[in-house]
Amino acid sequence: MSGIVLGIDPGQQTGMAIYRHGALNGLLTLDPWDITAFIEHQRGAWGVNRVIFEDSRLQSHIFSAHKPGKRVLSHPEQLKVARNVGQIDGWCHLIFNVCAERGINCHGISPANKGEKLDHKQFQSVTGWAAKSNQHERDAAMVAWKYRRAV
Repeated sequence: MSGIVLGIDPGQQTGMAIYRHGALNGLLTLDPWDITAFIEHQRGAWGVNRVIFEDSRLQSHIFSAHKPGKRVLSHPEQLKVARNVGQIDGWCHLIFNVCAERGINCHGISPANKGEKLDHKQFQSVTGWAAKSNQHERDAAMVAWKYRRAV
């Protein structure tokens, strides 16, 4: 068995993390329309065992007008957030279907359950990854962190 787990943080800039035999092996950022080709390439090159992605569809509450310490979003701002989340929901649907069609184990993690965002220093402390990374890549890595050995 190849031992490849992919972590994905879908968005305008989609973070990708590659775990090989439980170790973080690579991070990159893709445009969302490249998700399918990336999964297919990894499947062909290494044989992907599992894909874990942040699934916006698993969180019904998107934003709150009454969050302590936060300014209230205007109606146009709320509509913009809703459109963006709807777009990400579509990419989550795509990830799930691409994996299902190719027989790759795949499941989503709610944004509320993925954990806090880590800065570079915190990320290095948790994962041992000292190379350059951005927030999208770190989020992708952390979404799959608990499952990195689940092949």
